[in-house]
Amino acid sequence: MKRTSLLWTLVLAVLMVVAFIIEERRGLLDIGTKAPDFTATLSNGGRVSLSDFLGKQNVVLFFYPKDFTAGCTAQVCSMRDGYGEFAKLDAIVFGVSADDARSHGLFRTTHNLPFELIADVDRSIIRAFGAERLGGFLKLTKRVTYLIDKNGIIRHVSHNEFLIGRHGKEILAALRLL
Repeated sequence: MKRTSLLWTLVLAVLMVVAFIIEERRGLLDIGTKAPDFTATLSNGGRVSLSDFLGKQNVVLFFYPKDFTAGCTAQVCSMRDGYGEFAKLDAIVFGVSADDARSHGLFRTTHNLPFELIADVDRSIIRAFGAERLGGFLKLTKRVTYLIDKNGIIRHVSHNEFLIGRHGKEILAALRLL
């Protein structure tokens, strides 16, 4: 009886992992599509629109779940460490989470981030870029990074929940090809 129970538990765990993997890719925007425009509040209290950069700079837009958590700190610090390369390749970087501008300001200062963080408290940008989990049922954000070219077209999508440092490396490689 114990063996059967263990087998069913294992089958259920495998099915949950498969469902998780399928759900993680669902909703992400496709390469070659126009990125949705947005206007948002920054950690410094200013406002930014994606359209501000049309014809001027490439945009690296990365989404993360929550300020001051271990994985998110590793993610933003990885982007920070590659920031000089992004700038050399004519790209501006923004991080996006549902945290408010005050939390973002503290997070930026604590980790010496050279880029702004977008406070998406109503989750409208997260939703528009397909970064919601389970259609918004869980108020958690997927770890996804978009490279948007000067024409507003998505040129690369990096999505990995566990190999967090890959985002920056993949985006830099894609930027070099633009």
